Amino acid sequence: MAEAHQAVAFQFTITPEGIDLQLSHEALRQVYISGLRSWKKKFIRMKNSFITGVYPASPSSWLFVVIAILATMYTRSDPSMGLIAKIQEHLPVSQSLSVQCQTVVSAVLFSTLLWLSLIFTMRLCLKQLLSYHRWMFEQHGKMSNTTKVWVALVRIFSGRQPLLYSYQGSLPNLPVPAIKDTLKQYLESVRPLMSASEFERMTKLATQFENTLGNRLQWYLKLKALWATNYVSDWWEEYIYLRGRSPIMVNSNYYGMDFLYVTPTPIQAARAGNTLHAFLLYRRKLNREELKPSRVPGTVIPLCAAQCERMFNTTRIPGEETDTVQHWQDSDYVAVYHRGRYFRLWLYKGGKMLSPREIELQIQKILDDPSPPLPGEEKLGALTAGDRVPWARTRKQFFSSGVNKRSLDCIEKAAFFVTLDDDEHGMMGDDPAASLDRYAKSLLHGKCYDRWFDKSFSVVVYKNGKNGLNAEHSWADAPVVAHLWEYVLATDSFQLGYNEEGHCKGDVDPNLPQPQRLTWDIPSECREQVSQSLAVAQALADDVDFHVFSFRDFGKGRIKKCRLSPDAFIQLALQLAYYRERGMFCLTYEASMTRLFREGRTETVRSCSNESCAFVKALEGGEDTELCRRLLRLATEKHQHLYRMAMTGAGIDRHLFCLYVVSKYLGVESPFLKEVLSEPWRLSTSQTPVQQVELFDLVNHPEYISCGGGFGPVADDGYGVSYIIVGENMINFHISCKHSCTQTDSHKFGAQIRQALLDLLALISPDQRDPTRGGKTQAKKDL
Repeated sequence: MAEAHQAVAFQFTITPEGIDLQLSHEALRQVYISGLRSWKKKFIRMKNSFITGVYPASPSSWLFVVIAILATMYTRSDPSMGLIAKIQEHLPVSQSLSVQCQTVVSAVLFSTLLWLSLIFTMRLCLKQLLSYHRWMFEQHGKMSNTTKVWVALVRIFSGRQPLLYSYQGSLPNLPVPAIKDTLKQYLESVRPLMSASEFERMTKLATQFENTLGNRLQWYLKLKALWATNYVSDWWEEYIYLRGRSPIMVNSNYYGMDFLYVTPTPIQAARAGNTLHAFLLYRRKLNREELKPSRVPGTVIPLCAAQCERMFNTTRIPGEETDTVQHWQDSDYVAVYHRGRYFRLWLYKGGKMLSPREIELQIQKILDDPSPPLPGEEKLGALTAGDRVPWARTRKQFFSSGVNKRSLDCIEKAAFFVTLDDDEHGMMGDDPAASLDRYAKSLLHGKCYDRWFDKSFSVVVYKNGKNGLNAEHSWADAPVVAHLWEYVLATDSFQLGYNEEGHCKGDVDPNLPQPQRLTWDIPSECREQVSQSLAVAQALADDVDFHVFSFRDFGKGRIKKCRLSPDAFIQLALQLAYYRERGMFCLTYEASMTRLFREGRTETVRSCSNESCAFVKALEGGEDTELCRRLLRLATEKHQHLYRMAMTGAGIDRHLFCLYVVSKYLGVESPFLKEVLSEPWRLSTSQTPVQQVELFDLVNHPEYISCGGGFGPVADDGYGVSYIIVGENMINFHISCKHSCTQTDSHKFGAQIRQALLDLLALISPDQRDPTRGGKTQAKKDL
């Protein structure tokens, strides 16, 4: 194996004449280049840390302050009001310097202290400015004078050309809501879901909690909020994700799809070449902090970028009680799976990133490799798809030493995981709708053993050139991964491109080493556990009922013309669809971000409100059209208010969750919290944001439409609904549920959503008539 010999920098042989030392110049060169690349990265990190540390000032501003102070002193003025003289008196080297040099050194020290004080003051001012959220509650298009002044001040204190993490130190901490406010909002949210007697009982429990245990738990939370950067995020990651002992496949991981209508090349190796190269370009921008800080769309308000730190070189490590997330500073290869074999694919040579064409050729070598899987190797990935405890025990017993540990380390320390799938997927064939459903299920769980579900994300490249992504959830939320995926898709098609034959572009080094096969020694006992994990995962995968469809009748353009929020409109349609199917309302989860705060992740918007229920009942009860329109607007306004409250740290579910965690630490029981935390979310929803609109020119390239992504159902008898608003005229839906529940059906629910959207638009736009409805004239709606 040539690559094995090259890895040895020197060899020595003892002969009668002495020691014969043989140096491998190529190996030493690679060691030198690798070290040089590592030191370059360390230098870039140090430089960026310094620039971020002094932001919103710039390093050059220090020189400006020094020159200004020295120039002022030259005019025989003392801007320090005697402080420079005091510094000069206490200089430790005062006797070895002339008086003039002492004065200059003292002035430089004073200037530096003044500069640091100004930075601290600017950061404090910016942090206070970013704590102002009243702008979000103002009517669209009508900005108050206070907000106008605030916007101007934010621009002034934000500095210029920020790096990715420049705003981190200026973001406010997530506030702890008042117990009274949280309980009031909670009772309001469950009122439409309970009978009068149930609501009265819950009100008594809430009052009892507020008057007894609540204030004690709240005191501990406030103490944590003063000490920690974010009082929610670490507990949320640990208790919601890492301590879960059930499979993360389907239950936690989520996926992202390729373009809906376009496949840039039908050549699998070529698509993989461009895709992997685009990931490396993104990682380089990430490491250099060259990515622009994410902001609230249409504003100058920055969002927290902390989740980006563990995007690459990250793996979830199983444990018997709790998992951990392990992140490495760098990795110059990816782990590749193809036909039951695992490979290490180097993506750098001589410190230089491989070109797309070179990666394509390396991928083709893997595709052409005829070697069979080693015993127990083919379905090894099923361990990451099954229950966590057996995987943790198996890992400890069979992968703690020897060849198995080396190969497992190779996978876990890889930049990310790649699966070269022999299946073909996408919207194709005689039944494109069914093919999209199969495509979604493939990305969500695959064959249950051909993905490594513990990696931060796994890229799947299909035989026909389609691709997709499966992401582990504990380290980051979907918008962060969506930002990465948008960049990769756009870079693949619009920057890298392909030649006329569909192959990647770029030069090729003929001396690239072969991709390295990973070797394993899997005993029969371990294979038995693999089979058991596969059986658990397969049963879970087979139970998933998935439906993906594009709604093209109208989009956010029509909705906005009716002066309604597109998201609120869709959420109201989901409430109407669920009520029509089940004849009842349910606790509804919509994910909202809290990244306006440092290390913020998500908060819950309880979309099923009194206002939404009142509207649905009125519409289905045949009430007057004008009344229904008024109730519709009230419902959408209420939803927008709830969403804004969640974004600004005034949500209730994370607060209740943390109160529950504190109660467990203290060893006290709360009947109220226990009941609240056990309520099932039968309708779990999320919008996938389109963030990098500058990368996709949908006007000139309307076929390059992202299909979005989805996730599995949260409740056994409920639905998971993900949607992405694409352009002005399309909304893509991803609906999941379980076959084992006789009350749910993803296709029927999709039809109900489609009809609900049409009916809402017909209601709010009387000039539009729904051709599918004969008797009633109902109308479509605009957001």
